[in-house]
Amino acid sequence: MGDGKRDGQTWAATPATAERARSVLAAAWSCSVTTEGIREELVGAHTVTEDGRVILHVPDDSALLAAAICAPRGEPSAVLEFADVAPVPLRDRIRARLWLAGWLTVQEGGGLAFQATRVVLHRPAGAEVIDLAEFAAARPDPLAAAEARLLTHLADAHPDAVERLSRLVEPGSLHGAVRVQPLAVDRHGLTLRIERRRAHGDVRLAFHRPADDVAQLTERMHVLLSQASAGHCPRALQRQRTDGDG
Repeated sequence: MGDGKRDGQTWAATPATAERARSVLAAAWSCSVTTEGIREELVGAHTVTEDGRVILHVPDDSALLAAAICAPRGEPSAVLEFADVAPVPLRDRIRARLWLAGWLTVQEGGGLAFQATRVVLHRPAGAEVIDLAEFAAARPDPLAAAEARLLTHLADAHPDAVERLSRLVEPGSLHGAVRVQPLAVDRHGLTLRIERRRAHGDVRLAFHRPADDVAQLTERMHVLLSQASAGHCPRALQRQRTDGDG
């Protein structure tokens, strides 16, 4: 569903690609770094600046640091990969991969600064190159840091609510379903994963207006649940095709 107008304000059913990429970056706890023939997996060793630059906090004996110091111009090319993994156990948990290509520089006081020259978000529907200025200006979804906790709580503590929400899904999309689980949530809506015996599909339930914090998210979820109890399907319902659709 495209952009629309609600209460005099611009309203979107899905986040912009740059916002989605910044959300993946903000929520990721680990990343893979490849440079000068070296590949390292870093866990809990990076931070992100307000404009989306990545700072790698590596030990003094890191091969990445040695490669940066020994590079001819002191700025070796590098690729950073971040995986967006669904927090709820599912058949295919990788929701997206974020690839950043650019340059590493040694920081005063230790660590490496990464400056991206190309940003690509890979999703099941395909890959999209993101404009660098849009990437720098975008902000992560306000629920990105809390998403894992929110989804696991919904799946583990409120399976009855998930079942009620599935009533908002068009019957045809539920044909052959063996399980429905929450896949993702952002300020614009909730995505459900419909698992079948050999395939899966995703259905998005858009909120009537964006949620900027957990309190607003709670209200938006109550609206969806009320719609489910009333037995009607909101026009905000979207079908998201995936590689596993069947």
